[in-house]
Amino acid sequence: MRICVWLVLIGCLPLAAEEDLSRRLLEVRRIYVDRLSGGDGADQIRDMIISSLHRTGLFVITENPDRADAFLRGSAEDLIYTDVYQSAEGIDARGAVAIGTPRTATGRYIGGRGVSASAGAGENESSRIQERKHEASAAVRLVDRDGDVLWSTIQESKGAKFRGASADVAEKITRQLVADLERLRKGPPIGNIRAEPPARRSPNNPDQPPR
Repeated sequence: MRICVWLVLIGCLPLAAEEDLSRRLLEVRRIYVDRLSGGDGADQIRDMIISSLHRTGLFVITENPDRADAFLRGSAEDLIYTDVYQSAEGIDARGAVAIGTPRTATGRYIGGRGVSASAGAGENESSRIQERKHEASAAVRLVDRDGDVLWSTIQESKGAKFRGASADVAEKITRQLVADLERLRKGPPIGNIRAEPPARRSPNNPDQPPR
């Protein structure tokens, strides 16, 4: 019996831990966006993440880490490069016809005549295409003051219709965080399990077992 109880408790530990992290994520109100590793491009993406989070109105973005409920940390990269494509095609044709005059062993002509003809044609075509590309990516996590990771995401972009790659990555991070918070607010923090409503007793017979 004790073994069964311990097995049940051990099985509930991961669920309880996830529920606790979800609850703490919902309590985050003030965020400090830490400096992202990855160079100068990462600094620009950090600024765009700050602006994107601030526009939601869901959080207070602070420059003072001592006042923050949670910290956004991670790495980001902004790449601009050129892809080069080369191709070559060629057509080549050659032909020759020759008719010789018979000779003796000493080299004297026996008679007749010789005809010789030759023809050739060639065509080569090559192309070189250069394409400039812009890609950005970021891997970020939201960490509370105890150092526990409450949330994380990885986002990539090659640019959107009206946004560059860096701005699109920042927007995707914000949209993902807002969507995950909304999901937690609507349902239970653990998987797809939904909390059952409290059992109701009959008003005419309070001693009747709940249904």
